[in-house]
Amino acid sequence: MSNSELATSYAALILADDDVEVTPDKLQTLIKAANIDDVESIWTTLFAKALEGKNVKDMLLNVGSGGGAAAAPTGGAGGATTETAPEEAKEEKKEEEKEESDEDMGFGLFD
Repeated sequence: MSNSELATSYAALILADDDVEVTPDKLQTLIKAANIDDVESIWTTLFAKALEGKNVKDMLLNVGSGGGAAAAPTGGAGGATTETAPEEAKEEKKEEEKEESDEDMGFGLFD
């Protein structure tokens, strides 16, 4: 990580700790106050856009949680989920039959 990225990261953490919105101008102000002159404005803009609308404290607290799984699809109508379940089971059986047919022909992964 370059000094520019590191300085911008620390500035964003300082702003988040004080519950201040992360903007490019505020990041640049903090960086200049720390006497770091070699930070290009692109870094502050990138960090501000990446953190826009996000709670940085929550992101830090949930670092090891894995990010969460996607929600399971729920059918649009109440009866639609029961109708699609047998169809899905049939499709799975067909796929399994296809896999077995490869083995019957004598073709294997390590042959």
